[in-house]
Amino acid sequence: MPPKPPLQATFRPGLSGSVRLDVGEADTAEALGSGDVPVLGTPRLVGLCEQASLAALGPAVSPDQTTVGMRVHVDHLAPTQVGGVVTAEATLEKVEGRKLTFTVTVRDRCSLVAAGRVTRVVVDRDRFLSKASG
Repeated sequence: MPPKPPLQATFRPGLSGSVRLDVGEADTAEALGSGDVPVLGTPRLVGLCEQASLAALGPAVSPDQTTVGMRVHVDHLAPTQVGGVVTAEATLEKVEGRKLTFTVTVRDRCSLVAAGRVTRVVVDRDRFLSKASG
């Protein structure tokens, strides 16, 4: 098996990805237990930001690797009601060894809904899973 390329060669700043969500009842703060209003819940919004960061990496992650969440800093700036559509975008800004930092934004048709950073770490899939199982 050929050696793996160094991370710097595989993951380059500028990689970007996006995901779209039609906000439904299950995505609300009420449904998620994070509030008592029927608008896009912050936990679901954070999940969208992580999904966008994964979309940015796409095939750059080898089959024996994965990335796991390490840090999320997102400011939820505006509400989105059920039936609204939001798009989360992530751009890889910085590669520090195994640590990948993304700038993320979430927008609906009217405004910036959220902005922040997501940091993920590249890990060996099998080693990580063996740690999780004890």
